[in-house]
Amino acid sequence: MRIFVLAFAFGIWLLQQQPALPGVGWLAGLVAAAPILFLFGRHVDESAPQGDFLRSLAPRRPVGLAMLAGAAACLGFAWACGYAHLRLANELAPDLEGRDIELVGVVAGLPQELECGVRYEFDVEQSPTGVPPHVALAWYRGRDDVDDDATPRIPVRAGERWRFTVRLKRPHGNLNPHGFDYEAWLFERGIRATGYVRPRSAERLQARVWRPGYAIEMLREAIRDGFRSALPEAPYAGILIALAIGDQHSIDAGLWQTFARTGITHLMSISGLHVTMLAALAYALTNCLWRRSTRLPLRLPAQHAAALGGLLAAILYCLLAGFAVPAQRTLYMLGVVALAHLVAREVAASRVLALALMLVLLLDPLAVLAAGFWLSFAAVALLFHIGGGRLGPAHWLLEWGRAQWAVTLGMLPALLALFQQFSLVSPLANALAIPLVSLVITPLALLGSLPLLDPLLSLAQLLTAWLMLFIDWLAALPLAVWQQAAPPPWSVLLALAGSLWLLLPRGVAARWLGLLTFLPLLTLLPPRPVAGAAAVTVLDVGQGLAIHVQTATHDLLFDAGPAYSADADSGNRIIAPYLRAQGVRRLDAMVISHGDKDHEGGAASVIAALPVTVLKSSLPFEHALSALPVAHETCRDGDAWEWDGVRFEVLHPGAQTLSRKSNDLSCVLRVTAGGRSMLLTSDIEAVSEQALLATNRVRLAASVMTAPHHGSRTSSTPEFVAAVAARDVVFPVGYRNRFGHPKQDVLERYVQSGARLHRTDAHGAIGIAIDGTGVVFRHERELRRRYWHSQPTL
Repeated sequence: MRIFVLAFAFGIWLLQQQPALPGVGWLAGLVAAAPILFLFGRHVDESAPQGDFLRSLAPRRPVGLAMLAGAAACLGFAWACGYAHLRLANELAPDLEGRDIELVGVVAGLPQELECGVRYEFDVEQSPTGVPPHVALAWYRGRDDVDDDATPRIPVRAGERWRFTVRLKRPHGNLNPHGFDYEAWLFERGIRATGYVRPRSAERLQARVWRPGYAIEMLREAIRDGFRSALPEAPYAGILIALAIGDQHSIDAGLWQTFARTGITHLMSISGLHVTMLAALAYALTNCLWRRSTRLPLRLPAQHAAALGGLLAAILYCLLAGFAVPAQRTLYMLGVVALAHLVAREVAASRVLALALMLVLLLDPLAVLAAGFWLSFAAVALLFHIGGGRLGPAHWLLEWGRAQWAVTLGMLPALLALFQQFSLVSPLANALAIPLVSLVITPLALLGSLPLLDPLLSLAQLLTAWLMLFIDWLAALPLAVWQQAAPPPWSVLLALAGSLWLLLPRGVAARWLGLLTFLPLLTLLPPRPVAGAAAVTVLDVGQGLAIHVQTATHDLLFDAGPAYSADADSGNRIIAPYLRAQGVRRLDAMVISHGDKDHEGGAASVIAALPVTVLKSSLPFEHALSALPVAHETCRDGDAWEWDGVRFEVLHPGAQTLSRKSNDLSCVLRVTAGGRSMLLTSDIEAVSEQALLATNRVRLAASVMTAPHHGSRTSSTPEFVAAVAARDVVFPVGYRNRFGHPKQDVLERYVQSGARLHRTDAHGAIGIAIDGTGVVFRHERELRRRYWHSQPTL
């Protein structure tokens, strides 16, 4: 049975790796192949036990096992394929993108506050043909670019029915090497379009729509409002909200970094530990009260009633918490245990976990797209392994140490593969945080959500503040976290095998050899260019610019992309994680071409994340970046240097450049490797192009260039395009950006020049290898193509 479930999960995972969904013929073939493989496996496995369905899924011969696994994998692949076809069918019609559309529907979840508005999920009830039934909307306050729409008079709340005029677009996200796949996240949540509201047209039709799902969301929002009213100035109120109702957006972004450095992120959501704790408390309370009755135990034994009471408490808590995968996993496991208790049957822990896994995958095969799915089930499997006594009996303190060792060892390869870091202080942090959060703070937060018990929230806040003193101290330690480059997949698999070997029962010879399998995982670095070659990556940061230039031993960052909000920018969301995954420990130079927010918005976050030797820019002295503790140099025409046989030349601005316009002060950098050049033009406009033609016409020639000012009409004059004569032009633009970049006439100008066009909105991050043999391009959307990725209409 366990092999069947694991193979079923493998088939589902395999489907998620496909660039396109198989057709109906393939689907029918897989469904037909599954019973054939199963029956063939049963036929060749004469020793298979009979009479029990679960046991019949446990053939003993290798051929039988292989046939069973093949049948399960076919079923998993087919199940996920059918589910994905249904999900993809709910697609926004291309001709509706960017148009005003009137929708009527219900606010389906907790509205999340933004710096300049609110974001929420919306169930569509009435709409034109071609609109998906579930979309994500944003309501911005005072957007000048949306007809001067005013701040909404009435904020949206969960469970309200509204009529909106909106502008929608198909799901689209930035795609970078080792980066977060936003489109996969939207697809897993069933969101098939995103957009924004025209506030002047908004009309609330009904204050409350009484359906079970909406009623739960209304309750969650009421509890969140109660917490904020009871703790208006409390710094950790967001943690209590997250523990009570699963609203992780209430936690400040800075706190998440602290949790990641100390390895307690799993505690700040509705984890399986919290659900189990609440179920255990409900079990004990029900058992105690039931036994006090003289009649109830005669109708139903107290232990059975307690099992049902614990399960009911777990169901209610999971619903209140948003029913995330860790909560689902625990709920299904508790359900299996409760059922076994009621029918007086012993069920092995591994079977309980396998049944929970099967239920999650049957209800939502797209759950495998979430990293939390794998981490959650893997952690519980490790704990079951240790708790099963396979390593021998021991004192409770030693058992706790074994559990910490097993989880750390088993999760290390996955954490490095997914996040390129893990916390070295996690055992210390969890030793205090797990009992305090699970057994004290979370129960207080839940009790405080009840009427007249809100004073308990102040006690929970006080305990959380004391805990955070210890957590902050651990996070500030210099060696609190291990960070490294993204390991190659084979090294992750090797380390996983080694961790399993290390966790074998006592008595197995040479278990220590498993430690050697971790060496490739921890020591291998990504390949770098050879001397005389350069690797250039134009990152997909939306409407902005960020370019990483790497030589054999040096790294340069040209611009740092836009800021998205007060807490989020391309520096901490995209650039720093990318550089860490590439094994970059230090930037030898950062060039901030000029002061526009879409070019310098992430610079401070990058400088905070890793050392920068020198910052070159045309920024004025009073700019905020000038105060950062890094050496500053001014970009000037004539500056040049060479790294590892690769030459860097600054062509603009000149010493005589005088302009009040930031774009005309943009640094222009020429990178030459192996006799071929790439011109990084930033946001220069026609005036700057004419200046470059007058002073550096000969040095403008390049094989590759970035389109000036993202393809705006104010740039890319015919004379400049002809002088550069690039064979490849890169447009760093955001999908359906509000400026309309790149302009069609500019695109046609480059096409007429004979250039090939590359766009970050259509191709994702664009990698360019430049050396003596030529120029080679790599498009991230082609390398990581998945069936849910949109095909932008350009």
